[in-house]
Amino acid sequence: MKFRPLHDRVLIEISDGEEKTSGGIIIPDTAKEKPQEGEVVAVGSGARTEDGKITPMDVKVGDIVLFGKWSGTEVKIDSKEYSIMKESDIMGISKSKK
Repeated sequence: MKFRPLHDRVLIEISDGEEKTSGGIIIPDTAKEKPQEGEVVAVGSGARTEDGKITPMDVKVGDIVLFGKWSGTEVKIDSKEYSIMKESDIMGISKSKK
């Protein structure tokens, strides 16, 4: 991917939510809640402090992260849906790829 977020921003590929309930009912797009999990695809270099030092990022490419329902800005890059958000909008890492 040729896109690189700046500073303390993270590019996340949003995971698709369940399309069907356990009883087999199909959920339309309009009734789905915004997914709250995704995979980190790209990270910026880190936040810059007032004295010019860069604070390293806690997340890395490949991490599966949890974030708030309305966090970030949705964008389309190479016909794929992503979300760009600040690292501080991420609540935690659920899995890390090694």
